[in-house]
Amino acid sequence: MSDSPLIAVDIGNSSTKIGWGFGPPAAGGLPTPGETKSFVTGQPLPDTLRNFLPKQGCRWQIASVHREGTRLLQSWLEANRPRDEVCVLTHCELPLVVRVEFPDRVGLDRLAAAVAANALRRPGSPAIVIDAGSAITVDLVAGDGAFEGGVILPGFQMSAQALFGADLLPLAQLAPNDEPPPIIGRSTEGAIRSGLFWGAVGAAREIISRVTAQLDRPPEIYVTGGDLRQLAEQFGGDARYVPNMVLSGIAVAAARG
Repeated sequence: MSDSPLIAVDIGNSSTKIGWGFGPPAAGGLPTPGETKSFVTGQPLPDTLRNFLPKQGCRWQIASVHREGTRLLQSWLEANRPRDEVCVLTHCELPLVVRVEFPDRVGLDRLAAAVAANALRRPGSPAIVIDAGSAITVDLVAGDGAFEGGVILPGFQMSAQALFGADLLPLAQLAPNDEPPPIIGRSTEGAIRSGLFWGAVGAAREIISRVTAQLDRPPEIYVTGGDLRQLAEQFGGDARYVPNMVLSGIAVAAARG
């Protein structure tokens, strides 16, 4: 079934994204999914999903950081698409040198995004990938293409939930398409929204600055993830927002496999 259509899956801690209909990448670009669907991780898959997927047999390539989400998807596939070929990826299936202490413990979403960065970056140029989701990760891809590790910060909603645990603090929300909040909040919720967004920007800028100081040439910067594409605008004119970078990285790996 190696010539069957690819369905790429990114199972995160809060949401699961499925992409298919990958066309050939444009010159210097990535294969991007023509269709995507998202649902909440850890809950039964929606019955309507089967109506959207290709009717023919497909190859499922799954990058997961959530074991229960993986189990639920596999059970759904066994019941609804038993003829499909299913692979839950490990770092060994990715065309990537993982230069960390425990390669098998690195989130597959981070590694798949690094595969995508290698397809985008100029030869010899290092890259930094910022992924804003349940957590915010800032990862380094070396000039030779190896994944060097990175930094993990709590994401917007995780931080908001932690503050909500205090007696008098409201639960603040930051939607993906929200504009950056004013730096001075005029309400308690506004102050929290400012802290969530600008605190993440400040942390990521400091990490980028310190990592760049250790490199022999400036890195290319890519921003992805579901939370606030406006983050890319805060890291200089050369920072690039790349949607669905994890799904595209899975597609790159599948094409080379």
